[in-house]
Amino acid sequence: MLEDKNQKRTSVSELGEFGLIDHLTEHFEITQESTVKGIGDDAAVIDFKDKKAVISTDLLIEGIHFDLSYMPLKHLGYKAVMVNLSDIYAMNAMATQITVSIAASNRFPLEALEELYSGVQLACRNYKVDLIGGDTTSSNKGLLISVTAIGEAKEEDLTYRNGAKENDLLVTTGDIGGAYMGLQILEREKEVFKVNPNNQPDLSPYSYIIERQLKPEARKDIPQLLKELEVKPTSMIDISDGLSSEILHLCKNSNVGCNLFEEKIPLDQQVISTCEEFELNSTTVALSGGEDYELLFTISQEDYPKIKANPHLTVIGHMTALSEGIHLITRANTKIPITSMGWSPFNEDKNNDKND
Repeated sequence: MLEDKNQKRTSVSELGEFGLIDHLTEHFEITQESTVKGIGDDAAVIDFKDKKAVISTDLLIEGIHFDLSYMPLKHLGYKAVMVNLSDIYAMNAMATQITVSIAASNRFPLEALEELYSGVQLACRNYKVDLIGGDTTSSNKGLLISVTAIGEAKEEDLTYRNGAKENDLLVTTGDIGGAYMGLQILEREKEVFKVNPNNQPDLSPYSYIIERQLKPEARKDIPQLLKELEVKPTSMIDISDGLSSEILHLCKNSNVGCNLFEEKIPLDQQVISTCEEFELNSTTVALSGGEDYELLFTISQEDYPKIKANPHLTVIGHMTALSEGIHLITRANTKIPITSMGWSPFNEDKNNDKND
C-alpha cells in the first residue's frame, strides 16, 4: 500500500525535524480557552484555573498494536487519539489537549505522514481538543506513535477505580466485542489476500465491527450524560483490554467482589452472527476481546431509576463483598470465576496478538 509508484514521495529529510513539525501541524487550530501556548515554543502552556488536570499516555507500535496491511494511516492517526481520550473520559473528565510524537522509518515519505496527521486532525476537530506539542524522530523499526492526552475536571467530579462499594450496580456503555471480531475479519481477509492478491473481499456485511476496530470512537458523551442525569459514578474504567480484565481492575482497586450476568452483556447482532461464523463463544469474546473503548462504571443502587431507561447504558452486574469473589453468572445460572483473559502486549503467543 505504501509502495504505490504512482504516489508522490517526498523524503522527510528534505524538511528536517522542525520543518516537518511545522508542515504537519500548520492547519491545526486552537479551540480550548485553557490553551495559553501551543506548538512553537520550548513547552506548551495550559491554564485550568480552579480545575484539576488529568493526563494519560499510550504508545502504539507497528506490528504489536497495529498492522498497516489493513489499517489506513488516516484511521491510525484517528485511533491513536481515541485510545488516549478514552482514558480521560474514564476519569469522568473532559479532554482538552493532546501531544503527538512519532518515530518513522524511511519507508514512510512525507505524504504518508500527512495522511497520518490528517486522522489526528480529524480527531482533534471532532472531539474539540488542541494539538499542543510532540516530537518526531527516525526509526529502524517501522512506525511508533505516542499520544499524551490532557483533560480537566472539577475535583468533585473526578472518578477513580477505587470507589466501588458492595451492592453497587455495574454498568457499561454501548456494546462489547465488536472491535475484536472486526480484527478477526481483517486478519482472515489478509490471509486470503496473501493467497490470491486479485481477490476483492466484500466487507459490507461486517461494516460495523470493522469500523469498531479501525475507527473507534471514545465516549465523550458519557461524562456529560451522567452529569445531566445527576449520577456520579463510584468507580470507572475504560474497556480497552477486555471486560474481564477491567472488572478485575475495579474489584482489585475497590476491594470488592462482583457478579457479572452473562445474559446482560450487550452484544450487537453483527457480533453475534460473526462469532457464529468463526465458531467463537460471544461471551468469551466480550470478556477477553478488548479495544471496545466503552466505559465501565459502578453506581449506587439509589441512582438506578435515573439510568434505567437510557439506551446508552446497560446494567450488567453488581458488586459484592470481597470474600464472595468475582464471578460470571451464566445463562444456566452457574457461577464461573472470572480470570484475566484480556490482551497483553507482553504475550508471546502470536495467536493472541490483538491491538491494545
